[in-house]
Amino acid sequence: MSYIDGFVLAVPTVRKEEYRRHAEEMAPMLKEHGMTAMVECWGDDVPEGKLTSFRMAVQQAEDETVVFSWMTWPTKEARDAGWKAIMEDPRMKMDPATMPFDGKRMIFGGFAVLLEV
Repeated sequence: MSYIDGFVLAVPTVRKEEYRRHAEEMAPMLKEHGMTAMVECWGDDVPEGKLTSFRMAVQQAEDETVVFSWMTWPTKEARDAGWKAIMEDPRMKMDPATMPFDGKRMIFGGFAVLLEV
């Protein structure tokens, strides 16, 4: 079964197109290192929570939108090797100040697929 990296982050709403371009530009490099698919989703119906929520998890501000995304890898081993290579790739050397989101508030994790229908 595949292996999934999942991400939730807050993006300034006015930077939506810049974020989309950033993701589109990163995709070929990620695929070179083994990622098989990437899905980027712009929050459209993300409710406020009372105890927990996507919004609370990323400390979303009023002028931000929650983004939910995932990457698919053939295996966990391919993902581990891929991320090692990605982090060493010179194209990953970016100034955090120019990123279209605050990486410090991004939540992420790796997931073994339990069921795929």
